[in-house]
Amino acid sequence: MSTIKQEQEGLSLKELQLPTLRNYCKDEGILIDKEFEFQESADAKIRKKFNEMIDYVTKHKDIKAIVAYRVDRITRNYRDAVLIDDLINTLGLEIHFVYDRLMIDPKTVGRDITDWDTKVFLAKQFLNRLKEDAHITRKRKFENQEWPSAAPFGYINVTLENKKKWIEPDPFKSILIIKIFEWYATGTISMLGIVHKIKEEFNYKMSKGHIDYILENPFYCGDMRTDPKNNPEAIIPHNYKKLISKELFRKVQEVKAGYHKKPYKYADKPYIYRGLITCPICGYILTPEVHRTHIYYHCTNYGNKHREITGSKPAWIREDELTNQFGELFKQLQMPQDVLEDILRTLKESHQDKVQYFTTISNQLNAQYAQYENRIKTIYEDRLDKRITVEEYDKRVHEYRQKQEEIRQKQASLEKADENYYTNASTLLELANRAYDLFMCSELDEKRQFLGFVLQNANFDGKNLDFTLKKPFDTLVLCAKRQNWLPLKDVFMNREIEVSNIEVFRPVYFQSFASYSNQL
Repeated sequence: MSTIKQEQEGLSLKELQLPTLRNYCKDEGILIDKEFEFQESADAKIRKKFNEMIDYVTKHKDIKAIVAYRVDRITRNYRDAVLIDDLINTLGLEIHFVYDRLMIDPKTVGRDITDWDTKVFLAKQFLNRLKEDAHITRKRKFENQEWPSAAPFGYINVTLENKKKWIEPDPFKSILIIKIFEWYATGTISMLGIVHKIKEEFNYKMSKGHIDYILENPFYCGDMRTDPKNNPEAIIPHNYKKLISKELFRKVQEVKAGYHKKPYKYADKPYIYRGLITCPICGYILTPEVHRTHIYYHCTNYGNKHREITGSKPAWIREDELTNQFGELFKQLQMPQDVLEDILRTLKESHQDKVQYFTTISNQLNAQYAQYENRIKTIYEDRLDKRITVEEYDKRVHEYRQKQEEIRQKQASLEKADENYYTNASTLLELANRAYDLFMCSELDEKRQFLGFVLQNANFDGKNLDFTLKKPFDTLVLCAKRQNWLPLKDVFMNREIEVSNIEVFRPVYFQSFASYSNQL
């Protein structure tokens, strides 16, 4: 038996150990019945080959000797030593350790027994040192904000030109990771639905449990858990390339926790409005049901609650009728072309002030980041001059790096808010103006995304749908219901509306679009 490290150091089974053992058996007149080769650790759970050897020798009573290269090649813990002792005492076996020039049998006493016990103890201590070294290496990796083991799914382990071990995004799997987070963040597709989409679009097979594990792993947004099993909240930043933003990761956690997500079963079934509409009478979600080739939605009437409150069965409504009513909602988002141009012009003018504000904030954040970088350089010199201890240096560097990470997050949020501000707002308005046509001709998943984008919630009272819209779409519908879209012009022409009311109304939809575009 050997380890990978021993293979690299020239103690491999095939090149050194096996030839030596075979020559020894030949010289001592020992016939070889079976050879066991294995590279294993001392973990009892994975020492399968060692256990196979013990079972084999126990079943074959004619075997009289076991030949090993060294004591620590066959025993890595006290459990192994006890098993070997049992074979010696119960079966009368001889145990030969060629390199150690030691042979143990039932008649062995005195110095050889002491030698045997000592080497078993040393093998155990060697294992303890390996575990300690692994623990220290892992701790040091975390202090350097590096991952100490195999790369998570979506990344690959690489060796850089300077021989340093590193982690980089996998060209194919990293794309899967990004899509998984983006799809799930919409709140319109389940994990099982993501499994099907990955199979359909990428021809790659994944399980629902694997998807769930990925969605809970903060590694993809720049953080890593130092003790996932015992303390999942112990999280520090890492130095590898991020695949997603922290905002996207936070959004996914909200969806997983139930925010903006409806708790319904069988979410993989192809029903457009499953889980999106609530019965206002009993509070249950409307369930779809196929009846005579048509899809109907109705309150589940769980526990006969609906009947007890109303005295009648829940009303049913066809899916195409729901589509028509939702279509009417999107019609209300349309606005006259002159109003659209007026809003875009106002957004463009306000964008100039916004650019100046963002520039000021960005400069402040850059100055704060540089300040902490200078502090790190200063304390490094203090460490070299031994004015502070290594522990104090590590503690303060970790503190400053965390502050810099917080600044980076603020910078990322600022850039996201500033990026394509006017373009996003104008695109949003253009889409709102074409919302009815886009909704009516879209596919099932796209319809659900449209509704998730616009609706806060929806209720069905037995005849009609009642909506609560997200901003700024509630403002759009409010304006559409007014007799005049541009009350400001009416004021100056007819003098019928007080100026105090005008200044309140006009900024409502301007500010709504401005703030909402930042969330895109």
